[in-house]
Amino acid sequence: MKTPAYAAFSPKTPLAPHTIERREPGPHEVLIDILYCGVCHTDIHLARDEWGGSVFPMVPGHEIVGLVAKVGPQVKKWSVGDVVGVGCFVDSCRECAPCRDGEEQYCEKGMVLTYNSCEKDGKTPTYGGYSTRITVDENYVLRIPPGMPLERTAPLLCAGITTYSPLRHFGVRPGDRVGVVGLGGLGHMGVKIAKAMGARVTVLSHSPGKRDEALRLGADDFVATVEADAFRRNAKRFDFLLDTVSAKHDYNEYLGLLRHDGTMVLVGIPEPTALSAGSLVMQRRRLAGSLIGGIRETQEMLDFCAEHKVYSDVEVIPIGKINEAYDRVVRSDVRYRFVIDIASLKQS
Repeated sequence: MKTPAYAAFSPKTPLAPHTIERREPGPHEVLIDILYCGVCHTDIHLARDEWGGSVFPMVPGHEIVGLVAKVGPQVKKWSVGDVVGVGCFVDSCRECAPCRDGEEQYCEKGMVLTYNSCEKDGKTPTYGGYSTRITVDENYVLRIPPGMPLERTAPLLCAGITTYSPLRHFGVRPGDRVGVVGLGGLGHMGVKIAKAMGARVTVLSHSPGKRDEALRLGADDFVATVEADAFRRNAKRFDFLLDTVSAKHDYNEYLGLLRHDGTMVLVGIPEPTALSAGSLVMQRRRLAGSLIGGIRETQEMLDFCAEHKVYSDVEVIPIGKINEAYDRVVRSDVRYRFVIDIASLKQS
């Protein structure tokens, strides 16, 4: 099926209209008419080949919300008209230990990314949500609970699960003192989710001007890390740190903010930085990392967010403003995620 899309054709050229092929759904697949697609900073890194390995033409987008338009003959989970989501991956090997445990993001053979990847045949390219429809295996589709504002739900498929997963996995409990490092697309979701879990949340940011925003989002306190004595004053204060920053920073300074047996989890991927063993050893602290979440946990996150009315703060744009949006994301000029109204693509 010929499908309108927006694509990057090289690292140095703006995204532009494109037409891709989507297949009719196979026996266990569903065809989804896309309504909204969030814009993740990963889209920009890949479209501009900043990490290397980008494949062009590329149709980005892995924060997808839409309606089931057609189902394959053996599909059991979905019906036409269901409101569904698709996140960062659309398949995995299904056989390794992580896949069997519902942690497909850690698939030992490599998950099939929603875009800039190849399907399991090793040759068919995957194209993402900057398009009017997508065909996906029924087991890699998420149910969007009733009543969720769909444009504000789309970023949960990446930013939401990226922050929910470590908070959940490492056992954040009501009353825990949680610090969220960075207040951007990931950080603002970390604040909302940790607060909904009952934690006492503090935002740590190098931008003092974000104090009011942090408190508006639900944080109990704010620490401007550029202040000379910020790290000394807050030493051993936190049970848990969620580090969302992708710019290079000193992990040792932040580890010093953790109490005995505290945990710091990285979800951003900055340049390498030196780590002192003493930062961990002297207080039995832990430094860990976390990558999105599996299908089971992502569904759990969506249900949690629906129950607690936790949604992303978004600016909805037509597809024609995607290149401007990319530049604004790089300048941190968005509060806090752009979301594309795919109806604008159908009309272009």
